[in-house]
Amino acid sequence: MTQATPKRILLGITGGIAAYKAAELTRLFVKAGIDVNVAMTEAATRFITPVTFQALSGHPVFTDQWDHRVDNNMAHIDLTRKADLVLIAPASADFLAKLSHGLANDLLSTLCLARDCPLMVAPAMNLQMWENPATQRNVAQLRSDDVHVLGPASGDQACGEVGDGRMLEPEILFDAVQVFFQPKSLAGKKIIVTAGPTFEPIDTVRGITNSSSGKMGYAVAKAAIEAGAEVTLISGPTSLPTPTGVKRIDVTSAAQMFSAVKQSLPGTEIFIGVAAVADYTPAQFSNTKIKKNDASLTIELTPTVDILAHVAALPNPPFCVGFAAESENLLEYAEAKRKKKNIPLIAANLVQNAMGFDENQLTLIDNAGRHPLPRGSKILQARALINHIAKLLANGPAKLAK
Repeated sequence: MTQATPKRILLGITGGIAAYKAAELTRLFVKAGIDVNVAMTEAATRFITPVTFQALSGHPVFTDQWDHRVDNNMAHIDLTRKADLVLIAPASADFLAKLSHGLANDLLSTLCLARDCPLMVAPAMNLQMWENPATQRNVAQLRSDDVHVLGPASGDQACGEVGDGRMLEPEILFDAVQVFFQPKSLAGKKIIVTAGPTFEPIDTVRGITNSSSGKMGYAVAKAAIEAGAEVTLISGPTSLPTPTGVKRIDVTSAAQMFSAVKQSLPGTEIFIGVAAVADYTPAQFSNTKIKKNDASLTIELTPTVDILAHVAALPNPPFCVGFAAESENLLEYAEAKRKKKNIPLIAANLVQNAMGFDENQLTLIDNAGRHPLPRGSKILQARALINHIAKLLANGPAKLAK
């Protein structure tokens, strides 16, 4: 996550086998342009060395509250004053107990007590330790103190047991921090995003589809969640993971996507049609595989429902955003599509520069004109789109100038 002003995180690591996952988490933060300082408990150094985190973060690692490298000898004060967030991952049962009772008998616990920035904890412990009433009381106290508790997950544990207590995976924690840092410009808004291709069956093994990867739609769903929205993602066939916090509905055909959209529409305030929905579907479906022979084969195609146009034409439609993926005459075709569907905003891109790639270059077109975005990752493009939507909504109803 590239920031205009780089965010700073103090990553605290306590003693537990999940400490090894904090190395990957550090790498993800640094790769995203986030400045990471690491503080470890003495127990944490028994599982993974400070040298690892110094190499990954590019900064010295702190383990001693009397660290002489800090000019005023107050590491417990100075480190948090430079941080936008303190994240403890893993957070052991012992450390959660310290936090809930305000104890400060080592560097990391003192840092948490003396901080003036938000605190997140990612619990990691044995099933019985997590379920122990004392741990549950401690976690409840932390939540009431506005500490963000992330997880834990359920699954295989180092002790050989299975159940709650696993630390969330680094990618999930990284996503949670991304969500935390993004402005909540669409807080509480209910949004539907469609994404991916559709598959229109010809027979039991064949069908008509397209090369959409779904990456742009999934990025838009993720950006909407980051902005505080309640997001339903209606997705065609894709192997992409569901963004954290998003409700996902899987569909295959254009008809199934249309049905899912209609069922999800009540209460929706924003509809973003990113999916590459098939324009045509076979008129007849064969229940058996069509056998190949030397004769030519003709398949009759019938138009599918234009989902975006249907939603935009409702008596009280949500704020509708379309996507125009064109191979030529991009801006001309996109503007014509926007006016035909009577929608306030459309995002246009060339298919040869976007489909299947991790980067994209959108031009946003609304009543005020064209707003080209610099080429960049799809999540950055998606965030810019979500910010633009929020600004248009803040300016009042967006009506098309006929």
